[in-house]
Amino acid sequence: MDISSSSLNEYYAQFAASQKSSNLSSKLSGTDASKASDDELMEVCKEFESYLLEQVYKNMLKTTKLEDDDEDPNGQLVDFFKDQTIQEISKMSTDQNSVGLAQMLYDQMKINMGITSEEIEQKAAESGAVTPEQTDR
Repeated sequence: MDISSSSLNEYYAQFAASQKSSNLSSKLSGTDASKASDDELMEVCKEFESYLLEQVYKNMLKTTKLEDDDEDPNGQLVDFFKDQTIQEISKMSTDQNSVGLAQMLYDQMKINMGITSEEIEQKAAESGAVTPEQTDR
């Protein structure tokens, strides 16, 4: 059985993607989102947006494969660097609110959970935390 480096790289990429998605899934399961603070909800939404962008960028990169890619002796290192770069670009895109998906998810989660701004401020006051709205005052 012939196992090429491109097959191993593809397997690694699929394994890493499934690990990341299962980590996000386990983070969300078993938690009561209605007890989460605004910052925690937004952070989860940003992580999801970043993961989604990362998958989009990786699939876009697959469409630009060059013929010489399989012959490169440093192919695994290059692929690792590409993955790390794509992850960082995805995170930066999310932090700069370039797509806006995280904000839309956040707003929708608040609507679905029936949480109002007043309830969030009340929970923050009970816990002694400062909400973003309070910092503007």
